[in-house]
Formats: sequence, C-alpha cells, structure tokens
Amino acid sequence: MEQSHQRASRAYQFHPARPAIIDLFNLYLGRSARQKTDDSIRDPPNKTQKRVTALNRELPPGNERFLLDFEQLQNQFSDQEQLRAVTESVLISLVIQCSSHAPRAEFLLFALRSLCSIGYIQWDTFLPSLLSSVSSAELSSGQGSQPVTSVSSTTVSQSGMLTTSGTVPNSSNFQSLNPTSPMPSVNGIGSPAQSAAEPSSFATLSPVKSSDFTGTGQQSRTRLNMSTRDNAISSLRQLCCKIVLTGLQSNLKPVTHADIFYHMLNWLINWDQRQQGTDEFDGAKSWKPDKALVEWLRSCLDVIWLLVEDDKCRVPFYELLRSGLQFIENIPDDEALFTLILEIHRRRDMMAMHMQMLDQHLHCPTFGTQRLLSQATTNIAGEAVTNMRYSPITYPSVLGEPLHGEDLASSIQRGSLDWERALRCIRHALRNTPSPDWWKRVLLVAPCHRVHAQGPTSGAVFTSEMICEATIDRIVELLKLTNSGNTLKRYILVFVNTYFLCDLKTVHLPVLYSLLFANFCCYVHCTTCSCDGWVHFILDGFNGILKMLGITETHCFSLFACGNRQGSLHSVKKRVVLCNKRIKFTSILQANFILLDLCVAEINCWQEWLVFSDIFFFLMKSGCIDFVEFVDKLVSRLAESDQHILRTNHVTWLLAQIIRVELVMAALNTDSRKVETTRKILSFHKEDRSSDPNNPQSILLDFISSCQNLRIWSLNTSTREYLNNEQLQKGKQIDEWWRQVSKGERMMDYMNLDDRSIGMFWVVSYTMAQPACETVMTWLTSAGVTELLPGPNLQSNERLMVMREVNPVPISLLSGFSINLCLKLAFQMEDSMFSGQVVPNIAMVETYARLLLIAPHSLFRSHLSHLTQRNPSTLSKPGASLLVLEILNYRLLSLYRYQGKSKNLMYDVTKIIATLKGKRGDHRIFRLAENLCMNLILSLRDFFIVKKEGKGPTEFTETLNRITIVTLAIIIKTRGIAEAEHLLYLQTMLEQILATSQHTWSEKTLRYFPSILRDALIGRMDKRGLSIQAWQQAETTVINQCTQLLSPSADPTYVMTYISHSFPQHRQYLCAGAWILMHGHPENINSANLGRVLREFSPEEVTANIYTMVDVFLHHILLEVQHGHSLQDLLLKACANLAFFVWTHELLPLDILLLALIDRDDDPHALRIVINLLERQELQQRIKFYLTNRGRPEHWLFSGTFKRVELQKALGTHLSWKERYPTFFDDIATRLLPVIPLIIYRLIENDAADAADRVLQLYSTFLHYHPLNFTFVRDILAYFYGHLPGKLILRILNVLDVKKIPFSESFPQHINSSSAAMCPPLDYFATLLLGLVNNVIPPLNNSKCGTMGDASNNIMRAPQNKSPTSQSGPTNASEGQKAFYQIQDPGTHTQLILETAIIEILSLPVSASQIVSSLVQIVVHIQPTLIQSSHGLHAAPSSVGQGSVLPTSPSGGSTDSLSASRSTPSVSGINPSNFVSRSGYTCQQLSCLLIQACGLLLAQLPPEFHVQLYIEASRVIKESWWLTDGKRSLGELDSAVGYALLDPTWAAQDNTSTAIGNIVALLHSFFSNLPQEWLEGTHLIIKHLRPVTSVAVLRIAFRIMGPLLPRLANAHTLFNKSLSLLLNIMVDVFGKNAQPSTPVEASEIADLIDFLHHVVHYEGQGGPVQATSRPRPEVLALCGRALENLRPDVQHLLSHLKTDLNSSIYAATHPKLVPNPS
Repeated sequence: MEQSHQRASRAYQFHPARPAIIDLFNLYLGRSARQKTDDSIRDPPNKTQKRVTALNRELPPGNERFLLDFEQLQNQFSDQEQLRAVTESVLISLVIQCSSHAPRAEFLLFALRSLCSIGYIQWDTFLPSLLSSVSSAELSSGQGSQPVTSVSSTTVSQSGMLTTSGTVPNSSNFQSLNPTSPMPSVNGIGSPAQSAAEPSSFATLSPVKSSDFTGTGQQSRTRLNMSTRDNAISSLRQLCCKIVLTGLQSNLKPVTHADIFYHMLNWLINWDQRQQGTDEFDGAKSWKPDKALVEWLRSCLDVIWLLVEDDKCRVPFYELLRSGLQFIENIPDDEALFTLILEIHRRRDMMAMHMQMLDQHLHCPTFGTQRLLSQATTNIAGEAVTNMRYSPITYPSVLGEPLHGEDLASSIQRGSLDWERALRCIRHALRNTPSPDWWKRVLLVAPCHRVHAQGPTSGAVFTSEMICEATIDRIVELLKLTNSGNTLKRYILVFVNTYFLCDLKTVHLPVLYSLLFANFCCYVHCTTCSCDGWVHFILDGFNGILKMLGITETHCFSLFACGNRQGSLHSVKKRVVLCNKRIKFTSILQANFILLDLCVAEINCWQEWLVFSDIFFFLMKSGCIDFVEFVDKLVSRLAESDQHILRTNHVTWLLAQIIRVELVMAALNTDSRKVETTRKILSFHKEDRSSDPNNPQSILLDFISSCQNLRIWSLNTSTREYLNNEQLQKGKQIDEWWRQVSKGERMMDYMNLDDRSIGMFWVVSYTMAQPACETVMTWLTSAGVTELLPGPNLQSNERLMVMREVNPVPISLLSGFSINLCLKLAFQMEDSMFSGQVVPNIAMVETYARLLLIAPHSLFRSHLSHLTQRNPSTLSKPGASLLVLEILNYRLLSLYRYQGKSKNLMYDVTKIIATLKGKRGDHRIFRLAENLCMNLILSLRDFFIVKKEGKGPTEFTETLNRITIVTLAIIIKTRGIAEAEHLLYLQTMLEQILATSQHTWSEKTLRYFPSILRDALIGRMDKRGLSIQAWQQAETTVINQCTQLLSPSADPTYVMTYISHSFPQHRQYLCAGAWILMHGHPENINSANLGRVLREFSPEEVTANIYTMVDVFLHHILLEVQHGHSLQDLLLKACANLAFFVWTHELLPLDILLLALIDRDDDPHALRIVINLLERQELQQRIKFYLTNRGRPEHWLFSGTFKRVELQKALGTHLSWKERYPTFFDDIATRLLPVIPLIIYRLIENDAADAADRVLQLYSTFLHYHPLNFTFVRDILAYFYGHLPGKLILRILNVLDVKKIPFSESFPQHINSSSAAMCPPLDYFATLLLGLVNNVIPPLNNSKCGTMGDASNNIMRAPQNKSPTSQSGPTNASEGQKAFYQIQDPGTHTQLILETAIIEILSLPVSASQIVSSLVQIVVHIQPTLIQSSHGLHAAPSSVGQGSVLPTSPSGGSTDSLSASRSTPSVSGINPSNFVSRSGYTCQQLSCLLIQACGLLLAQLPPEFHVQLYIEASRVIKESWWLTDGKRSLGELDSAVGYALLDPTWAAQDNTSTAIGNIVALLHSFFSNLPQEWLEGTHLIIKHLRPVTSVAVLRIAFRIMGPLLPRLANAHTLFNKSLSLLLNIMVDVFGKNAQPSTPVEASEIADLIDFLHHVVHYEGQGGPVQATSRPRPEVLALCGRALENLRPDVQHLLSHLKTDLNSSIYAATHPKLVPNPS
C-alpha cells in the first residue's frame, strides 16, 4: 500500500494541473511575486504538453471569490478524480509551508471548508495523508539539530495503541538523525507531493530571520535554531488540529478516526521530546511551555475528546486506557490535559478492578496441590511440555492483567506489597519444602553466577535478592523457635515445682505470685508451640494457685499482660531457687526431667533445621544465592534483631553444611571480599551451653565451630590469621576420639552407639568425610560374602557372590551426617551396588534408599540417566538393571513423584518395556518394569502425555494402555484437567492409546467415567465377539497342536518344534487350548511342557495368552450354563484351573491375570472368579508370609536384619526360571499392590459393595505397604462420591494407619454415629478451616499497612484440626515440620493436611448441599463471629457501620444480606472460645484467611460440591435485603454495591465486611484453585442469578465472572461462552425490551464497557494486551450478535466490538477482515 501511495504521489508532482493549482493558491496567499520562477522550474518534461494558466491579479482577491476561481480552473480538466488528488497534495504542502503565517493559515482553513462544502475534499484520504506528511516534516526538521520523535508506528506501539492504516510511515524507513548540524533543515519538508521550489516554512516563513543567527557563539545559535524549530512545529500542529476538527464534522470512516487518534495521542505522549538535549544549555531547567505549544496541546485535546465522546464514540475510550498517556513523565502545566489524565486513571482503575479477584494479594501457592499457573500457551509436544516454566504467583499490571517474567521480577521494589507477596510465597516454600523441580522452575541464578550471554528467563521467577531475604528470614525464624524451646524448658521446670508443691500455704505470698507468673508463661508458650496436651495440665496448677491467692482469672491476666516478662522471669527464677532450697523435693527434680523429655520432643526444632539445611544446600549449589552477599546480609540482620537471638551454633552448622559447595569455595578463595567474608562467618560462633551436653545435637553444635575453622584453614592461607586458635586446638579432640574408636581390630557397633559417640561421629563427618564414608561402607560389608548357589533350573559354572546381611544404618544416625558425607556415600554405594563384582546385601540397598529420602533436595538423581552417564555399560548388566528397577519400584516411587519426575521415569521405563516385550524369555525384568510403569501411571495426579515425543501410538503394553485410561478417568474426575492445552490434546492422546489396544470398557465402568472421557469411548466397538470368532476358527488347529504338546505322554522335543514352527496367531491361544484340554482336571495336561513354552514365549505373547484365555473360558462358562450345567460347579472348576496356572505350577503372573479378569466385568462371572482367587488360601498364605518377613511398612524405621527370600519362592517358577540374581524387595505379593485398588474400583462400579468390603477386610493390613495408599483413599472417595455406603467408607479409611493421619478429633464421632446421619455442627467445619489456615495457607508477613501477621508466631500456631475443648494429652498428629520420608504420600505437610480435610469431607454421611451450606454460612458470618470470640481479649471494635458515610450499605459484617430480620450479628453453632488466639492472627486477618481456606478446600472437592456452591452463593446474593428492597434509590444501591465489592481484607480492618463481599471473595478464592476444565461449571452461578433486573446485580455478576476471563484467554470456546453469558445478562438489564425498576443511563456502566473491550483484546492476544493486540474475528462476531439486542445508547458504546468495517475501528484495521487491495 505504501509503495502504491508513493508512486501516486510522484505522479501527482508532474500532473499538468499542479502548477495552475499552486498559482491559484499563491495568488490568494499573497505569494504571486514568485510565480515566474516557480513556473520556469516546474515546466513539465513534455514540452508539447498543453500549458494551462490561472488567473493573475496584482492584489490578493477576496476570499469569497476563491470558490468561483477554483471552479473555473476545475472546468479545464476532464479527470476530476486526479485533479482532486492533486489539489489535496498541494493543500498538504501549503499547510506545512504556511502554518507559521497566521493569515495564510486562516485562508487555508477557509479554502478547505469551501472545498468541503462542494464535496471536493475526501477527508478519509486527505487527513491520513496530511498527518503522514506532518510526521515526515517533523522528522526532517529534526535531522539538522536535536532529535525529534516522529509520529511513527514504533513510538505509539510502545504506548500500547492500536495499529492503523498504511499511510503512516514506518519507523524502519527513517534514517538515523544527524545531531551535529546546528541549523534546521532548509530543504523540502518531505511531503508526498511537494515541489523543490516550494521553500520550507522553517526556512523562509519563520518569524525569526536568518540575519538573527549572528550571535556571539555556537551555543546561542543552536538555542535559536531550536526555538525556531519548536515554534514552527507548534504552529504546524495547531493548524493540523484545526483541520482535523473541521474534518470531524463529517462522517469519517473508522480507519480515519484511528489514524487521527493515533497521531494526536502520539503528539501528546511525546510533547516534550523536542526539548531533549537542552540540559547542556544554560536556562534549560527554567524552560516553560510557550503560548503556541499550549494552544496546540489544547487543540489536540479537543480532537481526542471529540473522538472518544460518548455521543459519537468515534474511538472507544478504552484506547486511552491502554495508550500510556497517563504515564508521561513530564506532564505540562495544563489543566485540560491533567483533567484527561485523571479521567483515564479513574476509568482504568475501575476497569482493572474487574480483572482482579477480591483479595488477590492473598492468593499464593499453598503447596497443598500440584497445580500451578501455566506460563503461556505451549504446544503439547513432548519435551516442550516437560520443560515448561510455571508461575507460582503473578503480579497485576496497571490494567489488572496478571504478569510474570524475569524482567518483571527484577523491577519489583523492595518493601512493596508485591515484594512482600513474593517473599510470602518463598517463605512458605522454605517451610513446606516443595520439590526441587518447583524451585528450578521459578528461580533465577544470582547475577554473580550467571553467564552473560544468557538471555532473560521467561516464566514467573523470584530474584536472588528475594531468595536471599526469605532464606535469612527462615534462619531467624528457626533461631527464635530454638530459643523459645530452650526458654520453655525453664518455664516447665518452674511449673513442675509449682504443681508438685505439697502445701502451698507454707509458701510466702511473693513466691506464689512468681510461681503464678511462671505458670502463665508456660501456658502461653505451650499454646504457641503447639503443645495442646500440656495446656490443660498447666491450667490445673494455674487455677489451684489462683484459689490460694483469692484473685480472679481476669485480674490475673491483666496483671501479667502488662508486666515486663523478661524482667519478671529473672525474679521468678531467683525466687523459685530459694523456694526449692527451702523445700527440698527430690521427686520434683525427677518429675522435671520426665516432663522435659516429653515436652522437648514436642517443640524440638532440630528436624526443621535438618530439612532446611537440605533446601539451603540445594539453593546454594544451584547458584540462586550470592554467598558473599548472603553472609553480609545475615550479619546485618542478626545485628539489627535482638542481640540474644544468636545463642547457639546452628548458623555455624548451617554454613558448615555448604562450605564444600564449589561456588562457596570459590567465594572464599578468589572473591576480593574473601577476608571480610571469612571474618563474618567466624563471627557466628557461639559457645554452646546445652542443658544436655551428651545429646548428639549438642555435641555436634559444640564442635562445629572447630570443624569450620579447620575447613577454612585448609582452604586459604590468607585468612588463617583470623581463625580461632582455641577452636583449631579443639579439633585435636576430634582426631583423638577418632583414633581411639578406629584403632585395633574391633569395629564400632553402629547399632549400639551411645549419644556421645553418635554426636562425635557426626562431627567427624564434617572434618574427615572420606574416612567416615569408608567406615560406613565397612559397617555394611562387615559380615563378609557368601556364594549364591544356582537354582535347580540353571546350570552355570559362574560363581555369584553375595554380601551377607547386616543391619541397615539407622536413619537416626544417618540424619546427622554432613551432606558432603551423604554425597560421598551415595556415589560409593552406587559403585558397589551397580558396578561391583559382589551382589550387595539388602542392608546396603536399604541404607542407600534412606540416604536419598532424608535429603531429597541435595541427593536426588534420575537413576536411569545418572547411572548411564557414570558408566554407559551399567544398565546393560541384568543384575544392575533388576536392582535399579527394584529400588525405583519399592523404595523411591514416592520420591520421584515428589520430585515431579514420575513422568520422565515413565517415559524411560517405557523404552525398556518396548525393547523387552517382544524378546523371548526376559520375563522377570519385563514384568518388573511393567509393574513399575503401572505404579508410575497410577501415581500421577495431573494430566500427562503418553509419549514424550508426542506422536504415534504408545509403546505401552496392552495392560498399561488399559491402566492409562483408568488413571485418566480418575485424574479427570477427581482433580480435573488443569490446562486448556491438555483438553485439546486429550483426543489425540486417546487415539494414541487406543491405536494399539483392543479393549472396550463395560457400561458400568463407563457410567463412572467423566463425561469427556465417556463420550470419547462409548462408541468404541466391542471386539470380544470377533475374538471369540477368531478362536472358533482356529480352535481345531490349536487343539490339535496342544494335544501333541500338552498330553501327559508328549515328547519333550516337541516343545522346540512348537516354538519354532507354530504360527504367531496360534500362539496366543496356547493357554486357551490348555484350558479346554483340562476338562476341569488340570492334571490332564503336561504342565512341564506348558511351562517351558510359556517361558520361551516373549512377555507380549504371554500377556496375549492371558487375555485370550480369559475371553475363551468366560465364553465357555456361558455356553456350559446354557447347556444346563451348574454354575457353581463351573466356577469352582474355573478357579481350580486358574490355581493350577498361578499357584500349583506358577505358569502365569497373577497380577496380569487378575487385571484381565476385572477388565471383563461385563461378563457376569468374571468378578466372582476374582473374589474367589483373592480369598483362596494359597494367596492368603503368601500375603501372610510377606507380612511376617518384611517388617513394618515404614521400612526406613526397620532396624533388624532383612531376610532375603529365595528367588523361586519370591517370584515363582515362571519369573525365576533361568535367573540367578537374587531379589531384594520384589515379590509376587508386592506385585499385587497396584492391582488390588483397581479391583476395588471395579467391584464398586458393578455395585458389589459387600464384595469390596470383604476384599478390603482381607487386605487392609497388606495395603499399608502400598506406597500410595493415602492417595488411593482420597481418590476413591472422590471418584465414587455419593455412591459409597457408610460401612464401605469406614473400611476404605482403615486402609490408612489412622493414628498417623491428622484427622479432626470429632471426625470419628461423625462417621461412626449409629443414629441417623446428621450434619456436623458449624464448629466442626470452622475448626477444619482453621487447620487449613494454620498449616496450608501461607502465613502473612509483617507489613507496615497492618494487615500482616507475625511470622515468628505463625510458625508456632495451633495444631491442625484440634478443637479448643481438647482434654487429652499431646497428640502425635501434628508435631511441626516433618521430614519427607515421614510423609512420602502425599509428599508435603501442606498436602497431608489439605487432603486429610478432603478425606474428612468426602467421608461424612451427609449430602454435599448440607456441607456446602455450612461452609458458606461460616464464610458469610465469619467476621462478627470472630469479633465476638476475641471480645474480652482484645479491645472492643468500634461500630464503624453506624457512622458510615454509606448509611444504607451493609456494614459490620452484617447478616443483613441473609435475612430480613437483621437481628443476629454472628452465626450460631460455632464455639468462639480461643478461636482467634489459636490462629496467631487478629480476627480481621483470620476472617480473610478463613475465606481463602474455604475456597481452596471446595476447589479440591468433586464437581457435585461446586454445583451446590453456585446455588448457595446465588441464594445469598439474591436474598440480600438491600438488593430486594424496592424503596432504595439508585444512588444508595450503587454505593452499597461498590462498598460490598471491596476486598474483604480492607473491609475487615474496619470490621465492616459484607456478606456479598465475603461470598464473592470465596468464589474468587475457589476459582483461583480450580483446574481449567472445571471452570466451565462457573456459568451456573450466573444462570441461578438470572433474570438480572438491576445494575446492582449486573455489577455483582461482572465482579464474580470478570477475573475468570483472563484465565480463559487460551480456552477460546470457554471464553466465548463466558463472554456471551456476560453480554446476555447485560441484555437483561439494558436490552431493547428490558424494563428495569429504575432507568439507568448507559454512562453509568462505562467501567463495564471498558472491561469488555479489554478482555476481548486480552483474549485476542492470548495474554497481556500489547500494541499489536487485536480481537479475534470470531469474538467480534459474537459481540456483534449480542449487541443487536441492546438499547441503542448502550449498543453505541460497544459499536466497535463487531465485524462491521463501517462502524468498528477494530474491524477496519483487522488484517483478516479488511479486503486485500490487490
């Protein structure tokens, strides 16, 4: 388009009419003196061309004659269109030349109006050309002096404006400017149709003459040049604006409006760019806008206001909101512009509000779920998906859009709310230890460790400064916790003395007061340190002293609350000592130690230090923390805080853990600040004075400074002078101890080490890691080796040596090893286990697994790739492959899931399976790999890809294909599909699976499948009939072959003949043929030959035989029943035959047989056979044998010697034949662990609840060994919610070790109640939510705004799910942070607490509607309830609502929105006693966090709960009295709605939260945790609100649904549905036929109009709106259809959101909608 425009412009320059038109205008402009010169210059090249002359007069004629003269000239030419174009070209040239000459400029305006009056000016071509030429002129004027920002597309693009027509020159066409020339350009300005003979106004028409440039120096000349240029540009822009204003009186095309808006906006944004460079001149700072500049600014504003005014709406006001105009740095002193900017800010803020969820600043990852926000649209194609980065949090932009990325993270200011929110997330992560995979996705390498060539990292990230600060916060937090534990010991000592005093009357009154205060301190610490069991014990003694003193409890609290606790404690200690001296009680001292041991076990934070050191090592090794900067900030932080906070050597120990990290050693060796850093490290040393000096931790902390000094001494000679000689000398004690214990032949008995020896060995691990490593290896190999004899089926001359069994190293000993020693041990064990000549003992393998479990961040490795990298031939050894697969399957399955590596491991194992499934004889390793893959698939909790490469059919076996479909059903139904891209990929994934699978699922199974999966599978043809037909066709041949092979007298040599010459299609019927030949008597066939053939088959052929045999014998049973045979007898014979295959001769794998049977649940007899097999004595005995020999399910706690089971006894003949390598953990029984849960699923699907109950009763103890039994319970309750009888639910819960699960205290009562099902009281649900607040929701941070909690208190908040009426002692359900190995399933403490709450909700014997109603009731009334609960302990809240500026708005957390009575300020059924104090928050903070917790909990529950939530929420909104009260004025309603929809966080500060505000915040918290697939159900809430008849409800509906639309940017179908729904409810209120109760102007919903524009652009971009963002044509069409039903005034404001090129600037500038000019 630009090229054709330029060609036309050149043609117009030589048009014969051009000189005449120029002469005519020169005549009226008073420029006729130059006529001859111009004519001679402008002679056309064609001399024969006709010469045309214009009229010539000496004086300029009157303006009134111009039109007559022009019409006379016009008649001389036939081509009027070309004449018009030439005329426009000349006019543009003259406007540029004459703009500084006021009379001439006025004439040009007159001429334009005159020509316009006769229709001779086409504004739609003239105005874009004019503006384009002005841009070129301004650019040319700047080339000779200072740079001028031209009106180019690039400039405005940076401001986020829309793209316009091609008449605006692109910045890429402009050459770089020349700042060296002091004079403005005197050449042509560069308009498309300008003659070289037409001098520029900058040179000839400027009021400043060239003679004025004879100043005294270069500086004054340059200043005058700039002044001349600026005046010229101001005049030119002023004249252009007047012309544009004239043009706007006509009906212009949308594309012209866009061009005008584009240029005007650019002028305003860059109005001060012409002053760039003036700083170097004197007086630049005192520069003020001159009159000319102010005038064109005003005119420019006039143009913009005309474009965006509501009456015409030539351009949507939204374009100003995304323009960036409000962010210009140097705002001119102009009231009109300032007014416009204020209006932009106001409307932008109102629009942005609809993009953000209520209390969005509280939304933060809880690590209770696996779900994270995806970065952007990513193609589902293997590696791209596995490497996707995720966004744990996003930051709202000024337009409300969620943003993330490295650049954004780096721009966040320290101390801002966004900074605090980021730290809140990191602190929560440091406490709850998400996987290293999560950390790697969100962290940035510190700048000092970063490769400079590395570009910015996409995705949401945290900067190293954030990580550093949060890490220091966690260290300070742990130090406080450590100190509080030590303080508590002293408090308990005082308390015990009080409690055991025999006669309080003999004690002096001051001592009694002191003892009373000691009780109070002890009470406070026990409540904050989660020692609920001791609280009531302490209160007994507390109340006893109160009675003796005769004072009230209230007086006592006020007495001690106002005192100085530190000072009082000192006096208490003195008086108690005196008291003890006077009253000598030896029993008291004994009781002291007993209670100390019990209570210290509760509050000991050593485990938390260990967990943190693992993460700290990982972060430091990953380069996410600058070590030097970290040490510097840690020193400063500890200096700023309480001087007594650093009382122990924990910080020194922490630094000793990472001192061997390469980056740390580099900092201490080569960094310029190494000396200063070393001195600071040494300053952390404290003389550790432990009350128990022989405690292992105390010994380690006592010697750790010595270890650190020794290490630094060996690192660098330049820092040795700063080392502590005393600590260096102390190192000799370590050497001495080591020499004593290692001398002689006697080895340390690592199973019976005393506490001091344990502590000293820990110390040695920091100073002499290699000797310590060798010692541990010696322990594990100390029993020597023995030869493993070959089995009866294997003749081999090769000797196989095996280490004799010893005890594995206890985890209590391993946990104190330095990470450096753990790393060395792991590598040395791998060498011994996988590359050694001797088969390792089980103790070594178990110890290796324990190492990886205690330090999951520091020691994790992906074994298959890790071992291959170390030695490519490792996995080619059968023994090594078997061992690594056993370790993965039976020890590290949960670890891989925690690490987020299950999918990668699944892909790697699938490759192993693919290479083995067709290979003859490798049954053992194949079945082990298949079982591992089965476990991996069932362990997945989110959507996955079946092929890493993303193309072609799967490489799974038939069994794995079937399990994959079932797993998908469970994931989708219980957790939903998280991303829109996954929904799109689902169909492709199903095709990949079903391409190699022949199976069809029964109607009963499909009945429970999620609809999206059921619809895809329900039409699949059942091929079992074809399978039976194929069998019948081959039956004669197969029976003949089987008779020769399997008859009792069969020739053994026929085995090889059969294997070599039988057809592959016949081999799959071997077992079926054997079944027929049995005739119910298994002894009729030759089992030896059958076994040999099956072992020589490939694993794939054996699987095919099993599935075919199952189809055949089930069909055979049906035929026999039809012939009149007894079904009972037939089933007994069938089970006997199967027992022959599985147990008698061990010919087939039991797990695959059971899976084949349950997959034929459409047959009426298959499941009965399964039950019979599970109940058979052979299997029961096998399970009992397994339980007896394997010890506790918590293998890491087992301290005895493992018993190695004989290979054949462990795996059976089929798998062990020709195998020598012994088993470690593998067993036929363990192969059933993933199978039994699937059997339970299938039984429930077939309404066989009693059978499922029997199976669970038989196998509940065995299922304790299932590594994922917690996930199994959670998922099965969710999958079958509403279909499980109470008895079966109880049986399912027994699969768990209930004592280890943090269930609510009252939970057993609610599920075991024999009476009719009653909904638990609200207090039960409130306590459940409080548990989530205390353990799952990230704690609030300290904040200047007063809305954050005390982090140091939050870590010691009340334990999960413990009611305030607890009467029992300390519970073991919540004891602070646990190590990963203690909670492998589900993986983190937050997941355990959250999913326990989910299990409780799903197990309750009441309906979803009752549960949701109770939760909603709590949320709606939460604040007044908490205010009541805190009354008496806190100051009474002021009645803000009574004196509010909004007297009609609901306030005070009022229940007014629930009922018309408006009489109950709080909800009944909740016991408010100590509710707030147990949380560590104020009632205002707690009310908001409980809403967040409720939304999180509901989002994890099945969709049945979501439907009830939408119903309940809409009911609460519709029943709000101030919405239903018809007497309320529109102003009152607007103020009430606006107030109700404030963030509850801010409303709660004044105790004025509202029911609607709380319910919308609940919905937003709920939405933010929902997976993408489940968002489709959100439309129900709007459907329940319809018909919407008021703007108030319309605003509420937009506020509910608005923040969802950005999440749907890549889910186009769902976005369209949501947008259509919002437009429809707008039609309800503003439709042509709508009759609202109160008429409302369209301008009242300007914010909703702006919001609709914004989300349409957001969806078109697929993310944050940019300059190039355009709505998708489909969305414009959707909007256009909806607009037809709106009132004209509202339709007018949305007129650009449609596909009409004549009314929409978006359609007119959309490349897909504008016709191609070619």
